[in-house]
Parts: sequence; C-alpha cells; structure tokens
Amino acid sequence: MAELFDPFTLNAMHLKNRVVMAPMTRGLSPEWLPTSESVAYYRARAEGGAGLIISEGVAPDLGSSHGERDVPVVLGERAVDAWRAVTDAVHQAGAAMACQLWHVGAFRRIGIGPTPDAPVLSPSGVPVWPEVTPDVMSDNDIADAIEAFAKSSRAAVSAGFDAVEVHGAHGYLIDQFLWSQTNRRSDRYGGGPRERGRFAADVVRAVRREVGPDIPILFRFSQWKRHDFEAWNADSPDMLGALLEPVSEAGVDLFHASTRRYWEPAFPDAGPEGLAAWTRRLTGKPTIAVGSIGLDDVSRQNANPVDLNDLQDRLAAGEFDLAALGRQLLADPEWPNKVAAGRLSDVKPFRRAHIDWRDSP
Repeated sequence: MAELFDPFTLNAMHLKNRVVMAPMTRGLSPEWLPTSESVAYYRARAEGGAGLIISEGVAPDLGSSHGERDVPVVLGERAVDAWRAVTDAVHQAGAAMACQLWHVGAFRRIGIGPTPDAPVLSPSGVPVWPEVTPDVMSDNDIADAIEAFAKSSRAAVSAGFDAVEVHGAHGYLIDQFLWSQTNRRSDRYGGGPRERGRFAADVVRAVRREVGPDIPILFRFSQWKRHDFEAWNADSPDMLGALLEPVSEAGVDLFHASTRRYWEPAFPDAGPEGLAAWTRRLTGKPTIAVGSIGLDDVSRQNANPVDLNDLQDRLAAGEFDLAALGRQLLADPEWPNKVAAGRLSDVKPFRRAHIDWRDSP
C-alpha cells in the first residue's frame, strides 16, 4: 500500500515522496523570463518538502500561445539560463521539477506576449471571450503549434527540468481540441472522442521525439473549463477511455487529472471513483489527483487544513499515485515537512491574499 511520503519513480525521475506542487500562474516574468523572485518562490516549496514541483504554465512559442501578462517562455539561451537557476535551486533542495507547457488557444488576448499582434487561434473559431472571434487553425497552424511544444520541451530538458507536463486542461488549446463544443472540425482532428484526442497525441508524440525515452511526459487534463465549471469532455468512462487512449498510446507516462474536488465521483452513475482513479483504470498509467487536497473549503476565499485520512485511504487503495496541492502550498510551503512530522496542527491556513505569492510565506 502506498503512503504519501513513500518514494516514487517514473522513468529516470526519482521522487522522495508523492507530494506534488501543482502548477499555478505566478506573473513573475515581466520580460518572459523567470527572475530571482521565481527562484525564491520555487526554492521555498522545494525546501518545504514537496517531492515534485510543477512549474507555472510556460508558453511554448513567442506568439499565439500567450494569454496572460508576464508568463515565461523557455525558448532561447537567455530563457534556458534563467530556468536553469530555478531548477538548480529546486534540485539543491531535494525535489524534482517538471516544466508545464501551456498554449491558451482561444483565451489569447491581442497585445499580450513577445509578439503582441500574434493572432488568436483555436480549432474551430469558437469564441471564449465575447469580444474576440479566434481564427480557425489551418493545417500549417496545427503543425506549427505541435512543433512549438516539441522545441520548448527540448529547451526545458536543457534547462534542467526532470519532466515535461503538457497542459491539456481547463479550456485551453489542447482542451479545445478535446471538447466537442469547441472542436467542430471535419478533418482528422475532429469527430468522435478518439479523433478529438489526436492533436493532443501528436503533441505528446512530438515531445517524446525531442526528450527521448527517459524523461517523463505528464499530461494534465480536466472536464471543467476556466469559463465553464460544469463542462464535460466525456460523460461516461467509455468516452473518457476513447478520448485518452490515443494520448496514452503516444507516450504519456503519467496523467494529471485536474478536478476542483478530488473526492467527487467522476461519473456518479458508474461508481464513487474520482477522475484520477478512472483514468488509472482506463489507461493503466499512474495518475496525480488534485483538487482542494488538505483544505476544508473549496470557495477560493479562505480555507483551513483538514486531516488527510480520506486522501491516504484512496492513495493506499491505488486510486492514484501522487497528490498535488496548490493553494495549501501557497499558504504554507512547509506543508509537506509539517505533515510528515505529524504537525498538521501547525499548518498555516489558506487566505485569499496568498494567491499573490508576495503575500505568501
């Protein structure tokens, strides 16, 4: 039976425990490069005892992938050197680090990023902002996006990252291909669940080509979207399996099943299992569970620590392999060390102000 502080190995990546820091946009890169503030932020969470740190979303190109201000890139010598300072600090503190590659697709706002006039792209031109109608991606646009993920994954390895996470969740570009409401294509990238999963699979395949067999590839996905918490990519286990099968076959080593509440049943009519458990069962691959772990309130305002009995029971039962925390590690970077030492009562509560990392410890 797995325990939260048992080691875990995935390909060439060895983790001292199963606590993961979830990826969270930080806005610390005014010139699209991590800074000394970034180094301090990530170092603190690694020193706090997390086994794996997943970076904030990193834009895979210098144009249409950007949707938020001060989001970093990893392309180019300056970016590689800047990220190397981050990964060195994380490694010195005893943790591993994954680089999350994040293309926003239709969520792009013109004027953002190194190429301010880069177009807004999506699979079928379905808007997510009322004022912006995206361009429908051409075959060349799709090929360029896939190659951008590949090049950035190679740069991430050069920068010292131990793994690459492909962001396919929350309504962003890859998720726009996965979801039938935003993918209305009639070519090889549209149609049924397996066809809608093809773009994600092609991205993963290209990343694998660049990073080789030893670097783990993580794939983060969700049902919910940034603009629609009630959305569903798959309304049954069979549909989820069809959607994820091509992605799994392309070379994903681990699935990161993003939910808002990790304990909620993914398919209530099919049983009590959560999304991470169903994904593990359907793909045979290890999974990360995430969603309000360690918190008593899911409102994003204020929350207090809770016991981890349910989490540990599910981990021991094999529902998932790793547990990711976001808000709790913003509030208290020492959460893993304190929990491992039996000091849950000393964990600091989460407050809304912690979302700005400068108000965090």
